[in-house]
Amino acid sequence: MKVVSTIDQFNAYFHQATAHQMVAVGELSRAELSLYDSIRFDMYCVVLMDVDFGELVKAWTAIRYNAGTIFWIRPGQVISMNLNYTVKPQGWMLAFKKELLERTGLGRDFYMFDFFNHDVNDALALSPSERGIIINGFVNIQAELLTNRDYLSDHMLRLGIGVLLSYCKRFFERQFEKQKEHTKNIKGQLDTLIDNYLSSGSSAQLGQPTVAWCADHFNLSPNYFGNLVKHELHITAQEYIQQKIITAACHLLADTTMTVGEIAEELGFAYSTHFARMFRNKTGQSPQEFRKHH
Repeated sequence: MKVVSTIDQFNAYFHQATAHQMVAVGELSRAELSLYDSIRFDMYCVVLMDVDFGELVKAWTAIRYNAGTIFWIRPGQVISMNLNYTVKPQGWMLAFKKELLERTGLGRDFYMFDFFNHDVNDALALSPSERGIIINGFVNIQAELLTNRDYLSDHMLRLGIGVLLSYCKRFFERQFEKQKEHTKNIKGQLDTLIDNYLSSGSSAQLGQPTVAWCADHFNLSPNYFGNLVKHELHITAQEYIQQKIITAACHLLADTTMTVGEIAEELGFAYSTHFARMFRNKTGQSPQEFRKHH
């Protein structure tokens, strides 16, 4: 696997000189096709795909996108393209090293740009006006890179990157709200999903339901799903799953003659001691104490 760890290596794919050791902008139409091989980028990247020129694979997962969409890469991620050689690549790519953030205002505010940690299965779809704003952001950063350097150069580059990422954040939140509307009543859907899993005996066979398993049923990434659950239910997805498991355990303790060990096995615990520990942490009682009082 190829690794791009320096801006010089990045610029080599675009046949352009390096104007700054921490920042670069490339036009995809000028890039070597080898840029779309499997590559690990050890830097942050923002990519605008202006045409559909093949299947995008990010971290070994196919990402759905149409012309005029944007996606991002965090350091250490691997991306590639299964190219459609009948379509010429079009778009823009910004790359910047994480060292650019050190002891700067951009670094201080970088926590806002949490979309870098969202491995959604869709790229961010842009409206025509949003696309124009994003392209303008790439162009402004590129223009600053081509301007003769002075004492304000680094400051202007960070400002340009901050503005571009802020618009990405705004558009990402807009898509997040739309996705939230699409998954309205997530609590009801999640309750049905977990209840059916626990009552079907799947836990005894396959183990406890996980956040990743739930997210897959909603066709979302675990991070994206986790944020959606927390936004809607004000609790983490993992905590919600544990609450459902404890509720099921309470029913089994109160309404059946199953032993604590049998209930632990039924709910997917490898050891009854793990089940007893979680039950006490969540209810303040041991399983035996709960059964005695109910």
